[in-house]
Amino acid sequence: MKMLWLSALVLPLAACAHDATPYPSLAPRAVEKLGFAEPVVTVAEAKPDPALDARIDAWQRQLDTIAKGFAADAARTETAAARARGQTVGSDAWLDAQSALAGLDDWRSQASALLTDIDLAASDRAAALLPVYPALAPLRERAAAEGERQAQTIDRLQAALPAA
Repeated sequence: MKMLWLSALVLPLAACAHDATPYPSLAPRAVEKLGFAEPVVTVAEAKPDPALDARIDAWQRQLDTIAKGFAADAARTETAAARARGQTVGSDAWLDAQSALAGLDDWRSQASALLTDIDLAASDRAAALLPVYPALAPLRERAAAEGERQAQTIDRLQAALPAA
């Protein structure tokens, strides 16, 4: 009973103890007084780069050459594929059409390599923390569209031939 009385006396005294641990203030901090609006970001303008401009011009000429070469070979491949329709696999007409398709694949691989070069130039600029160069984006779109057009033409012609 004495123990119960002693604990009843000590327990309320423990509640009166002072905690000396420092706690952060609940007052608004300086950053909270600034507000939550998005900061204004200024877009950096790309400075002219004559070396890159020269490469872009060369790539445009290369893309024109690839597009014209593919178009000419695609017309020949259309003719070869038309002759191969209804022919057996391994016939001369079928082999001619397959060889013509291989030539189209070469043009497509050149377009793909060109697109890779353009992407590499853009990623190199990004890695150097330089702003996007305005002439690269339209050239990249044009090269990607050409590659897609070539892939669709090759797939269409391949589908028209008997499968090996």
